[in-house]
Amino acid sequence: MNPVPFSLVPFPGEIDLPSLRLSGTIVRRGDLLSIVYELRGDLSVLAIPRRAEFPERKHRLWEETCLEFFLGARDTAGYLEFNLSPGGHWNAYRFSAYREGMREEEAIASLPFRVDPGAEILRLSLDLEIGKILPGNADAEAGICAVLRTASGGRCHWALAHPGPRPDFHRRDGFVLTLPSE
Repeated sequence: MNPVPFSLVPFPGEIDLPSLRLSGTIVRRGDLLSIVYELRGDLSVLAIPRRAEFPERKHRLWEETCLEFFLGARDTAGYLEFNLSPGGHWNAYRFSAYREGMREEEAIASLPFRVDPGAEILRLSLDLEIGKILPGNADAEAGICAVLRTASGGRCHWALAHPGPRPDFHRRDGFVLTLPSE
């Protein structure tokens, strides 16, 4: 399967950041999921966490600039949430249903992703073995999103789709990409 390009859009009515674009690619090859985010534009308008000397699993990363994605097997209520801070911290959560049963995903002991920062581009890439967390024969549905914290302290929410009246990345109708099993 070839990488699927994506482009995120801000939630309507939130902080306007016209100088920024957030796009990337995602691909599933068997049990390997690869995702690349590219945040381009005037990055000085954002509060981007500094690179941690020792990146670790941390909670509440969505309170700062955080790149996220959600995965769920088609026709199931449960799903996974992945939080990736440009500073290197990360977390992965499992939910039994919409915003229910949240717990850290124990099958994932680390998320070794790469961050390449620049003056006008920040690139984050991750290769993730998903065989232990998703059934190998199930098609996956993905929602890709981000919380961007501005230098002035505001936050805006970007996603492939915003199906509700407020930003809510957990809605399954926002998991608009299908990643077929091979």
